[in-house]
Amino acid sequence: MRPTTLWPLRIAFQKAFQLTPRPAKPSLRFPGSVRPASAIGDDMKLDTPEFRAVFTPELRQLAEIFRLNNHELRIAGGAVRDLLTRKQPEDIDFATTATPCEMKEMFEREGIRMLNTKGEKHGTITARLNDRENFEVTTLRVDRVTDGRHAEVEFTKDWRTDAERRDLTINSMFLGLDGTLVDFFNGKADLEQHRVAFVGDPTARIREDYLRILRYFRFYGRIADEPNLHCAETLQAIRENGDGLAGISGERIWSEVKKILTGNHAASLIECMHDLQLTQYMGLTGITNITNFRRVWERSRSLDPKPMTLLSALLRSQMEVLELEARLKISADERKTALFIVAERDDKYHPSNPLKPYQDIVVSLQGKEKNVLAYTLEVLKYRGEKDLLDRLGHWEIPKFPVSGKDLIEAGVPKGKEFGKCLERLKEKWMESDFLMSREDLLKTLAHTPKSDR
Repeated sequence: MRPTTLWPLRIAFQKAFQLTPRPAKPSLRFPGSVRPASAIGDDMKLDTPEFRAVFTPELRQLAEIFRLNNHELRIAGGAVRDLLTRKQPEDIDFATTATPCEMKEMFEREGIRMLNTKGEKHGTITARLNDRENFEVTTLRVDRVTDGRHAEVEFTKDWRTDAERRDLTINSMFLGLDGTLVDFFNGKADLEQHRVAFVGDPTARIREDYLRILRYFRFYGRIADEPNLHCAETLQAIRENGDGLAGISGERIWSEVKKILTGNHAASLIECMHDLQLTQYMGLTGITNITNFRRVWERSRSLDPKPMTLLSALLRSQMEVLELEARLKISADERKTALFIVAERDDKYHPSNPLKPYQDIVVSLQGKEKNVLAYTLEVLKYRGEKDLLDRLGHWEIPKFPVSGKDLIEAGVPKGKEFGKCLERLKEKWMESDFLMSREDLLKTLAHTPKSDR
């Protein structure tokens, strides 16, 4: 094994660099839509604290391995979008001209461990450097055969060809490790103008993977400044191909819908999706109450509701919750959240203490459902009850002072009435605002007919 020489990437942090643009290659796929690759500000390389923070010793080592083997390595996709908007990316994907076989040979020669080889057929190799950091590197590729869910790929060394197969212009950019932006489809301009657009023909991109319909709405909620500024051609392509979502797994659909619900413009986006007849593929088969959804979203969005809390506004009954579960394969906790909200979301009245009905819910179900407090808090978010939400969140749940042992010692016989007797005492305690003591409660047994115990 020969050690890798770590050459400093000096030019990565230069603050000014005059760029001579290269003419873009003609596109056979998108004739007439050729746009030249551009760099930041057209003549500057990216040099921000967020970009500099990416360069760990492990990334420098990885970059040097690719350089010494004459293979290009660039940051790809969402991380580029984040860096251009001065966000620190959580995950960074890399693209390269090296094939999977070439990457494996390089890494084996350098003694670098590779993980999760399942991605190799799609061109992805995951390398772990210094037992500290993982890097997911994918060979440039082109989709040769697609069925709307999966694609058979062919590897290429053409960066534009790889960019052409990506979904949205803002996700089609690459960033060199020297800070040079490679942008074939005006992704940077679209990002600056808060515009979400498919790469090339929307219909073609959607038919390659129908989940891109939901990804469009998800990114609209992240990027766009205003609701309902969709391109008519885009909406038409979505309307004509929406039935393709029927073949997409519920898990993948729910993953995207959750992000739509927690993004900006969620009410307008769900309304638009409903108008385009997409909600039927989300497990919402009944009459969808969009007006109620908007009302719930507007009053709860500042309270950090769970995605399922918002989606519950579109569900009329617990049966519809179960139908949703069957389609989207939601988690057990998400199912319970929706069932609880549907059961408890109606108005609750107390003449002097509006918090009392919700305290009673928590106390009555404590011991039967460990997450009852969390579910009740979601009900208050659903209703937009900020004051009650704060009060219940800081409330110390009192402990019911009577136990089964106390009833036995008081002479209550075991049997089917034993539990009912304990429940009646708990109701008395709740009616007293949780003030009655153990002794006070047990005294009431002496005045209770045995048949009612």
